[in-house]
Amino acid sequence: MEKQWDIIEVLRHSRHDWMNKLQLIKGNIDLNRIDRVKTVIEEIIIEAQNETNLSNLPMKRFVSLLLRTNWENPQFKLEYEVLIDKDVMKVDDETLTNWTKLFFLCLNNAIEAFQDNHLSITIEPQSNGLRFFFDFSGIIISRELIEIFLSEHTSLLDIVVKEFSENELALELYMPAV
Repeated sequence: MEKQWDIIEVLRHSRHDWMNKLQLIKGNIDLNRIDRVKTVIEEIIIEAQNETNLSNLPMKRFVSLLLRTNWENPQFKLEYEVLIDKDVMKVDDETLTNWTKLFFLCLNNAIEAFQDNHLSITIEPQSNGLRFFFDFSGIIISRELIEIFLSEHTSLLDIVVKEFSENELALELYMPAV
């Protein structure tokens, strides 16, 4: 069953994230590492721009899933990038969200916990839909789980496996406009 987030929980997690970022800036200022401070601030700006672009997509369930994944999922760190387009096509939010939830669950069970595992999702508007690039880097300990998942959950979606090794998984998913 999916956890229902209330506004207090969302604000608590968001405030915690911001406090961590501010402490990182403060610590580097105290160490007189101004170049590092500038880098951290640039990273925060890029992250905020990506969050804004993501929040503007017409897919509330999918957007909500991505925004809260790092709070709910300790097995991998999620990053996302939305390549800007004025008119983003609307896609089947429910199908995309359900597939992505199942993919995250599968990935959690197939990777080694407490390692440097990262998943990057790039969203690229196309002329008649959206293309999603899922790029995982980390330690995959159960290739079979991912293979089973992909064989069972790709019939409704246009998915191409670009790379699959013990340290990397790259998928390209296309969703036509609705």
